[in-house]
Amino acid sequence: MFNKLKQFKDLRSQAKQIQNLLGSESAEGSAEWDKIKVRISGNLEIQAVSIDTELLTADKKDKIESGVKDATNDAIKKAQRLMAEKMKNSGLTLPNL
Repeated sequence: MFNKLKQFKDLRSQAKQIQNLLGSESAEGSAEWDKIKVRISGNLEIQAVSIDTELLTADKKDKIESGVKDATNDAIKKAQRLMAEKMKNSGLTLPNL
């Protein structure tokens, strides 16, 4: 039982190290031919949203909303790939708990 607790503690420590490492990384997603961009941290927190002024008219509201959604999803996918790569390179192992 104590062995399992130690494995859990080690796993938490490794996860915290990876979380700290990912906090310094970022990924950017784009939509609408790069006129809408969203940058997120490796911890999946939105850092910035950029919308080209060409799109900032009332008649393009739906396009902007759709573009922000698409750019955010694109950034999340890139950040998830980044997380997977960092975890693989860190040697994080998941013991049989």
